[in-house]
Amino acid sequence: MTIRFRAASVAPIALVVGLSVAAGACGKYSLGTVKAFKAFKDGNQFYSQKDFKRAAESYEEVIQHEDAIQAEPKLATAYFFLGHSYDQMYKPVKAGDATNDAYLQKAIENYTKAAEKNTDPKWKKVSLEYLAAAYGSDKLNDPTKAEPVYKQIIDLEPNEPANYAALAKLYEEAGRYDDAEAQLQKAQQAKPNDPSVYTNLASYYNRQGDFPKTIDSLEKAADLNPKDPEGYHRIAVFYWDKANKDFRLSLNDKRDYIMKGLAMEDKALGLNPDYVEAMTYKNILLRLQANTEKDPNKQKDLINEADKLRNKVMDMQKKKQTGKG
Repeated sequence: MTIRFRAASVAPIALVVGLSVAAGACGKYSLGTVKAFKAFKDGNQFYSQKDFKRAAESYEEVIQHEDAIQAEPKLATAYFFLGHSYDQMYKPVKAGDATNDAYLQKAIENYTKAAEKNTDPKWKKVSLEYLAAAYGSDKLNDPTKAEPVYKQIIDLEPNEPANYAALAKLYEEAGRYDDAEAQLQKAQQAKPNDPSVYTNLASYYNRQGDFPKTIDSLEKAADLNPKDPEGYHRIAVFYWDKANKDFRLSLNDKRDYIMKGLAMEDKALGLNPDYVEAMTYKNILLRLQANTEKDPNKQKDLINEADKLRNKVMDMQKKKQTGKG
């Protein structure tokens, strides 16, 4: 499972109230509010240019005008962009350097304030996501502080499976496996008809070495989208991996997994006869089956069938490369 909140660059928000409007609206805005708008506009410009030092200076000026933020709540996003500017100035490779570490602390302080002061749920969530990332393994590596942040995100969007998955990942990395599984099950309860919640559970069970639960979760995902051949192909790949790599399996169990994998690929190919990945793995599974057979004629038939699939894939790829497919 790779689900985690992404801390990608966020484009500067548009200034909803233009500077010219703010400057000319003395009856509505105080002088401090007009100055805050000006600093916010400057900060956005520096931020878009990735001049995070000067952007931070401008956003620092914005938050000095608390009355302006109260008058125009959209200015509260300055806390987020101030935090992210400091976050961008922080370099993990320089961890331990006092100046560098101070940037991350300032990022955390302002992400926290952004989550508190933003009334827009979208910005509140974004601020919490970046706050959680600051406590992540590649920065402060403090799961005890990240945990309550993830719980706040869940409270904001209790019907979003990704929120539970992110907390589950935190628990798994901390070795709290029962808690991790419980969160993934909550994700499934939040959206029981979403195939991704079952594939996330399957990935978790696979990492835990629980093959039956892995397959059960993958089958539930495939059943929710029976017209998608990828779901059946995904199951086949897991059967192949188990049969090919688990040397503890008896010969009968190995054959059983191979046959189940082939059945899944047949389902996938029944939905899409030109599904290259399914043909490729059926070819591999047939060769693996041939290795379990003692009858030379049976082995030959299986290899011939595998060769036909391999040749078909190669022909399709050749036609695609030459533009004739």
